[in-house]
Amino acid sequence: MKKVILLLVMMVSVLCVNAQKKGDMAAGAHFVYGTSSDISNFGLGLKFQWNVTDVIRLEPSFNYFFPKDEGLGFKYNMTDFNANVHYLFPLKNEKFLFYPLAGLSYMNVSVKVLGVKASDGKFGFNIGGGGEYRLSDVLSLNLEIKYQIIADFNRPVFGLGVKYRF
Repeated sequence: MKKVILLLVMMVSVLCVNAQKKGDMAAGAHFVYGTSSDISNFGLGLKFQWNVTDVIRLEPSFNYFFPKDEGLGFKYNMTDFNANVHYLFPLKNEKFLFYPLAGLSYMNVSVKVLGVKASDGKFGFNIGGGGEYRLSDVLSLNLEIKYQIIADFNRPVFGLGVKYRF
């Protein structure tokens, strides 16, 4: 049984040695910070990536921003869902990868003021870019900056995370 498991691990390792290839998939988690003139807060997010071609990648993601208490009975929660497309530019050193991104976003903001709750959701657009550094054949660190263009709530969102390629 140990030999079978070792053989499977070796086969998976060989498949993961190449850089980004059509059909590659990855999943990851990241810390995010969204800021605007009205609201700024930290959060956590999850993402899934799928390489449609060797240079085009689709990435749906979800971010949950921690509830923030602004005082005087004003508290809010935020979430956003994103569907982005990345165009991959591997640098000369195969450990680094750069990508511009564009996509769609849906943001939901819930506000509680003096015990009264209200929420609103809006669609918008994302534009930005990011970079990755490969720690190993399957693990990468990434840094991403995107600008969300949402009616009455434009803001930059910064992300720092890790992903696992399978």
